[in-house]
Amino acid sequence: MEKYDKEQSSSPSLEEASTAYPQSSEAHYHNVDVFGQEEDHQIQYKTLSWPLVAVLMIAEIVSNGMLSLPSSLAVVGLVPGIVVIVFLGAFGLFTAWVLIQFKLRHPEVHNMGDAGFILFGPAGRELLSFGTIVFAVFATGGQLLAGQIALANLSSNKLCLMLYTGIFAIPTLLCSLPRTLDRLSWLSVPSVICIIVAGIVGMVGAGLYPTPGRSTTVAASPDFVSAFISVTNPVFAYAGHFMFFILISEMRHPQQAMRAAYVLQIFATAFYVLFAALTYLYLGSAVASPSFSSLPPKWAKAAYGIAIPNFLIAGSLYSHTAAKLVFVRFFRRSRHLHSHTVLGWGTWVLLVFAMNAAAFVLAVGVPIFNYLIGIAASLFASWYTYGIAGAFWLFDVYHDKGGVAAWRERWAMTGLNVGTLLAGGFICVAGMYVTVKQIVDAYASGVVKLDIVYVVKES
Repeated sequence: MEKYDKEQSSSPSLEEASTAYPQSSEAHYHNVDVFGQEEDHQIQYKTLSWPLVAVLMIAEIVSNGMLSLPSSLAVVGLVPGIVVIVFLGAFGLFTAWVLIQFKLRHPEVHNMGDAGFILFGPAGRELLSFGTIVFAVFATGGQLLAGQIALANLSSNKLCLMLYTGIFAIPTLLCSLPRTLDRLSWLSVPSVICIIVAGIVGMVGAGLYPTPGRSTTVAASPDFVSAFISVTNPVFAYAGHFMFFILISEMRHPQQAMRAAYVLQIFATAFYVLFAALTYLYLGSAVASPSFSSLPPKWAKAAYGIAIPNFLIAGSLYSHTAAKLVFVRFFRRSRHLHSHTVLGWGTWVLLVFAMNAAAFVLAVGVPIFNYLIGIAASLFASWYTYGIAGAFWLFDVYHDKGGVAAWRERWAMTGLNVGTLLAGGFICVAGMYVTVKQIVDAYASGVVKLDIVYVVKES
């Protein structure tokens, strides 16, 4: 009982710690964060270095989302498409900085739900927690769908697509099971290598076998619905900020988190621009989404085969995140969080299974790649990657620096963060409108029905 009390008191509750205060020292941070002092704990979470956090960030962000970027350039043209990718990358770096500063000022924050509690009270915690779980499950479904497409290409569509998804879902589930992100970080190293090599293979294949008679344009003038896809696809490709609080919570030195964010955003932006531009220039306006599907069969199989470990690990990270949020919510201030107990492990395995099962249903129920990206980016990534960061900055400055007067004194940053909020709202509303219209048009034209018939025939 004495040990239990010690473990319990070392992990403060959100309600006890959720008062606004200036950015804390590292010693103070570790006294009040969700995992507390871990020296005597059987399971120690705070073991990540900033390079490993950078690897985890790249592994979960630079993944299947980049395969839709060449098709975005095909809609708006080369120059506007590159401008959008670079702008959203730089914007994402700014919002990452805001999120990290908020986390360092509020060490008790473990996830977006905890941040919602600080901003909006219990209702905010439930809303942002729900959104995080839904988005993580949605993103896991996207990775299962990417794995399904990859396996189908490798086997020349010899099996039912649902079976491919099930085959891919099993290792994704198993890789989600470690309780700490440190275990997943080492799996993320080969995952990052694989997606880089797969991207290079895709670019080389496109260069060696360009589409005959292809058409490209420097700048196009599409209608609003088509053009906005060029925004939602890159938004999804950068959509990993919702995991930042959870990742930083498991760092040994959270004050170094911005280093990982710099590595992530600079690498992702440069790689996205290179991959999207070269692939579009060689494959033309008819490039598919995912773009590997426009390569010659042998090159497509090579690229998909090499990318499979990345799809798998990214899906595992997403489902791990959803399970971790609920698990910490259940067992904060409990010995089950830090000890090898039957209840702790039983609950963890059940949560991981539930998140992966929900993702599997999503993957087989929404088999259209662009729609999946559009829905996820519009509903969730618009806020977690961009919009809500503005609210974090406005809240902290208001409470820490002197209310409305502090906003006026910092008028440039205030305007930037208000603009961030508005941008998130615009991407959310416009993106949902565009995606819903696409789905309605697809059903009206018979595209969705025809795809389903084709799948059944091929299986």
